[in-house]
Amino acid sequence: MQRAKHPVLSGILAASLIMAGLMPVTGQANSVYAEERPGELATIGDAVFVRPVMLVVTGLGLVAFTASLPFSALGGNVDEAGERLVKAPARSTFLRCLGCTPAQHEQRRAERRTERANR
Repeated sequence: MQRAKHPVLSGILAASLIMAGLMPVTGQANSVYAEERPGELATIGDAVFVRPVMLVVTGLGLVAFTASLPFSALGGNVDEAGERLVKAPARSTFLRCLGCTPAQHEQRRAERRTERANR
């Protein structure tokens, strides 16, 4: 049997494939029951895989935004470029509840706004 040349990368790939195999099941359950809290698997997957990836995506978006800023300024769409490349990934990385789908997150925000309004 041949040894893996990069055992760390092999482990990350194996874990990613396992999580990818589980995602359709959890994604389907979350879309049907948006009112429920995220489960343990969704929370762990979000904390271990999604948040670090989204942090990298936010950084890459910032680099892309900075590189495209002169062209965005000439085109008059600096705000839209900033929203798409930096703000949206940053909100998903830092503000979305841990393990929540976008629908669950929006529902929880609406619940909090309603509670504040009723006080």
